[in-house]
Amino acid sequence: MIGRPRILIAEDEERLRRLLGMLLSDTDYEVKFAADGEEAIRLFASEGFDLVVTDMRMPGADGMQVLEAVKTHRPDVPVVVMTAFGSIESAVEAMRAGAVDYVTKPFEAERFKLSLERALGVGRLLSENWQLRREVRERHNLEHIVAESPAMQRVLQAARQVAASNATVLLTGPSGCGKEVITRFIHELSPRARGPFVAVNCAAIPENLLESDLFGHERGAFTGATERKVGKFELASGGTLFLDEIAEMPLALQAKVLRAIETQVIERVGSTRSIKTDIRFIAATNARLAEAVAAGRFRGDLFFRLNVFPIEIPSLSERRADIMPLTQLFLEKACAQMGKRVPSIPPETRRLIEHYAWPGNVRELQNAVERATILLTGERLLPELLGIAGTGLGAVSGGSMFTIPASGFSLEEHERSLLVQALQRTGYNKSRAARLLGVSRATLRYRLEKFGLLDAPAAGEPQRSNP
Repeated sequence: MIGRPRILIAEDEERLRRLLGMLLSDTDYEVKFAADGEEAIRLFASEGFDLVVTDMRMPGADGMQVLEAVKTHRPDVPVVVMTAFGSIESAVEAMRAGAVDYVTKPFEAERFKLSLERALGVGRLLSENWQLRREVRERHNLEHIVAESPAMQRVLQAARQVAASNATVLLTGPSGCGKEVITRFIHELSPRARGPFVAVNCAAIPENLLESDLFGHERGAFTGATERKVGKFELASGGTLFLDEIAEMPLALQAKVLRAIETQVIERVGSTRSIKTDIRFIAATNARLAEAVAAGRFRGDLFFRLNVFPIEIPSLSERRADIMPLTQLFLEKACAQMGKRVPSIPPETRRLIEHYAWPGNVRELQNAVERATILLTGERLLPELLGIAGTGLGAVSGGSMFTIPASGFSLEEHERSLLVQALQRTGYNKSRAARLLGVSRATLRYRLEKFGLLDAPAAGEPQRSNP
């Protein structure tokens, strides 16, 4: 608590607001009044307060709703409730919900001031306790996040800064770079850490089912809707909703998602009843959304609504100082799961790991280490166990991604070669090939069709030779 304590008082009676203003005029408090619960919730969301005092009975949002909003956004801020003498039951209910004290009307001036003083003292303890828990959570999370490189240190610093707020975050970066890890890091350092964390991969759900998955549906809303379903928006209320691969969301659905983000109100499919939610939104994409907006594939208004606090996560090739620490982390984790002794990493294996481009980023590195651990029989991690030597896909030569032959090599030939190699390396599994190349599955399909590779054999079928 820095400077004068700031107190927000929600009271719908103008006479009582004037009385409280005079009562507190000789104190060292900075006091702001709200004429009803809805105004109090808006003020609290936009400004910082050290204490909230709320009447229990008000039109619109009542005292319990104000209390709930405060505890959702800032659990460390104390709340004192005011109630009529004959409504002690509501005060008891508020205390159970997290209020630190209550005063009954009419109240004595000194009793009221003493209650505020005690509540501010509790607030200081809550704030210190919250900070300690935040530091513990951060230390725990940092055990699973490698950030030796300056690029990742900047990412974590930005994540820490935005975590304390309720701002919408847009994470960008290539597939497999760790966007969901950073999302969980933000959630667990936020005041919503005790609330739910709900993740939705917009590219993994069929277009005709995505709306129902997000917003839920009523029984009989469409063929096959045999019972009511609660959607991800409702499930995430009070916590964080992570919309991964947001660029793959159909245009028709983007308008509804935009409205839900702006109003925090949704309707289930097949229903006209509005449902109020309280969600912190984090979105992620490996696409350039500004270009998608220009091309008409993504709504500009939704892009600007999501792009409140952008964080770009670098590819693994841009954070090479993290490669060996990540390798060691994944190796220790995989060995622990498989009951094997952690092997040493000889110089030749280290050179291979450090000089490979890792086009699939952290996800590819983790998969390669897990594969090597499965095949491991000795005490040394040999290069051939990783399955990347001699593949040529993304191999680094003199610091570049590939070398152009003296006879020339067109971009289309290179693109086709990368597609074929990705399919071969993943056993012709198109989802894995898309992740390996750092593109969405829809983009991969388009490019496979462009080069006549869409009907490439599935895993287990005879593989085609390159024309």
